[in-house]
Amino acid sequence: MINLAQKEIAHTFGKFIVTAIGVGMLLGIVFVMMGVYRGMIIDAQVLLDDLDVDFWIVQENTLGPFAEASRVHEDMKDTIRVIQGIDKSEGMTFQNLQLPSSKGAVRVFAVGYDPFGDINPINPKRITQGRVLKRNHYEMVVTDKTGFKLGSVIRLGRDDYKVVGVTHGTVSSGGDPLVYISLKDAQELQFLYSNARIRNDRARGIKSVNSHMVNAVVATKKSGYDVNEVAHDIRRFKYKSVYTKEEQKTILTKNLIKMASKQIGMFTVILVIVSTIIIALIIYTMTLEKMKEIAIMKLIGIPNSMIIKMIVQETLIMGLLAFISGNIFAHLIYTKFPKRVVLETPDAFALFIVVVIASILASLVGVKKVISADPAQAIGG
Repeated sequence: MINLAQKEIAHTFGKFIVTAIGVGMLLGIVFVMMGVYRGMIIDAQVLLDDLDVDFWIVQENTLGPFAEASRVHEDMKDTIRVIQGIDKSEGMTFQNLQLPSSKGAVRVFAVGYDPFGDINPINPKRITQGRVLKRNHYEMVVTDKTGFKLGSVIRLGRDDYKVVGVTHGTVSSGGDPLVYISLKDAQELQFLYSNARIRNDRARGIKSVNSHMVNAVVATKKSGYDVNEVAHDIRRFKYKSVYTKEEQKTILTKNLIKMASKQIGMFTVILVIVSTIIIALIIYTMTLEKMKEIAIMKLIGIPNSMIIKMIVQETLIMGLLAFISGNIFAHLIYTKFPKRVVLETPDAFALFIVVVIASILASLVGVKKVISADPAQAIGG
């Protein structure tokens, strides 16, 4: 009976192919959205993996610098360093900045660190041009997504910063390009007010803000110590919130992108439903167009099961063609998105299963029409 399905498809080949491609584009968007979610998961872990620290010490009762505002004194790093089980510790800042350029402001996520410290957040393998920071002031390392080149001068606040290095693949948990500046420069940008603001505050009797603050102190443990026991000691004696590397990953991958994942999931479900409805409408229309032929088949004794098989086969073939064209479409456009999109084989397989199920459901409208067809329609029309 597959021959009947093939002949029917050949008879309406143009409509069949156009419909399959149209549905395929919708499925391609579904695949890309799944890739966007995968990309968000990977982006959220880039900085954590590059830092590769065991502890994040932040302001008490906060979730840390990526989820909530956090401020701790810079000298906390020295206090943490003498705790039993701690190997290295450094203070760091994290803030969003707008870098001026000829094409408009570029939104970035800036990491401030001590160039002469024990912990460097820049992964050497990611540097494509130039070098890491070697001075305490007026140097910057940018990612290639910002559009800035090696040697570019960027005006930021009251100072000019020279690009001394370019990295690739460095993004924040939100997908913004990462830039790296010295801790002293980062503290001035984040914690110090302008001269006019300082004069105004002094006139009001308010002392200027202390710039010796950081958003978090990161630390590594010595070999042989249990990470959870050391974290417990820091919480107990230093009255700070402490998160291990795995806990910080949980905060980034679950807490911060939780709503985004729900939204992507909703759009994905809606697009799959729309695709199913489109396939169902096309199959229903094609079934209506050949009702007289179906009546003749019934009249000459062909059982309903064989006719139903033809309808289901047509629907599955359309779904298969839509899936193939959707994969091709997704792979053609995913590199054009501003944020990372990761297309994985398990996601494609899961989408294929969904398409098969959706196609079977879509065929039910045609099947219902076939069952209700009256053989008498074959006589006298």
